[in-house]
Amino acid sequence: MEKPELITREAALRVALAARALPHIGLSRLLEVLQECLGESIDTDSLRNVTVTHLKTGFGSLDGEEDGEDIGIGLEAMKLAVRILWGDTDDGEDLPTPESYTDGEMPGSVRVAIASDFGLNLNGHFGSCLRFLVYQVSPAENRLIGIRNTAEADFAPDKNQFRARLIGDCDVVYVVSVGGPAAAKIIRADIYPIKVPEGGTADEMVARFQHAMIHSPPPWLLKTLGVAAEDRLRNYGANRVADDAVTE
Repeated sequence: MEKPELITREAALRVALAARALPHIGLSRLLEVLQECLGESIDTDSLRNVTVTHLKTGFGSLDGEEDGEDIGIGLEAMKLAVRILWGDTDDGEDLPTPESYTDGEMPGSVRVAIASDFGLNLNGHFGSCLRFLVYQVSPAENRLIGIRNTAEADFAPDKNQFRARLIGDCDVVYVVSVGGPAAAKIIRADIYPIKVPEGGTADEMVARFQHAMIHSPPPWLLKTLGVAAEDRLRNYGANRVADDAVTE
């Protein structure tokens, strides 16, 4: 007799994403709490029954504490994890619908990805962000044209390479953090990584980028825009798009 599936693929994706949203909590520990709450067999329907109280109680009991917030998890992180488990992340955050875009509509524009965990914000690490916000940006206009979920990356043989391919049509990616090996894969995909540890809103990042396009475009950006090599050096200002741009 065939054994029942312990966890469905869609449920596994949600659990993996939820584990990333919880500081100091690994995937195996979250699974332990969920199985204690739901039983060994987990699917998307059963995940809808998980509450913040279940997580607080489960994590607290594992550590001998009464309240999960006391062990450094935080209520907001647990709320986000529950929304992810329910499959309600996008609806719960009321993210806008991306606008349509056809190549050539915005002359002189480039495509910018922003690593995000919630909202229209730069607040994600390249290797663990929940999504990439994708903008088409010109000096005079910007447009959100895509929101790309990274869930499938957890099932890829090379997670960082999968993520680089997911935004392979982009010219730039903003991240809060990225490791050296991952940065190398991004650059090999012909994407320029820009690290902004303090993060910020997507609007702020796009405005910063537009300012650089107008006032001090570095050689790599001029190359992306199709400026001839001799003109790149002549027009280059000393300022970079971000002082902490990744250079590994």
